[in-house]
Amino acid sequence: SGNYYNQGEVRKKELEQSCSLLGIPASAVTVIDHRELPDDPAVEWDTQLLATFVLKHIEANNINLVVTFDAGGVSGHANHISLYTALRYSVLHASMSEHGCHVLVLQSVNLCRKYISILDLPISYLLPRDALFILTEEETEQAKRAMRCHGSQLLWFRHIYLLFSRYMVINSLQLL
Repeated sequence: SGNYYNQGEVRKKELEQSCSLLGIPASAVTVIDHRELPDDPAVEWDTQLLATFVLKHIEANNINLVVTFDAGGVSGHANHISLYTALRYSVLHASMSEHGCHVLVLQSVNLCRKYISILDLPISYLLPRDALFILTEEETEQAKRAMRCHGSQLLWFRHIYLLFSRYMVINSLQLL
């Protein structure tokens, strides 16, 4: 529920607001508040428990594509890495394919590439990937507005992220 700093209720509202801006109705958003899945950048979550929650959400919403973090969690956040691990577990155990769902994994890049924004395009284009998403200026502004909905998380370095991160414009993904 995003309660690491005791801001769970605030962060739930921010998530719903952000999703609404992106055209995702609140009815399609599931917030998990489970004592074994704490919001903590140092805690790895139980793979099977998390996989169970994710599969329930996929089934309930008839989802056929999931986009997630890679094994590095893009930022090294243990919870993000746990999500990748749970989805990988589900793919390896055929749970995802049974539901007709595919998984795309966002590729982590080094710090230099992360903060050169659109200048990373030639590198991203040349390196192997299964999908390359390049946002238009309008899509980038919409993504920034959605990120700004998360006011409780907009620390100084996230403002730099909004300005310079290639992830705001370019995203390379691999099929899991």
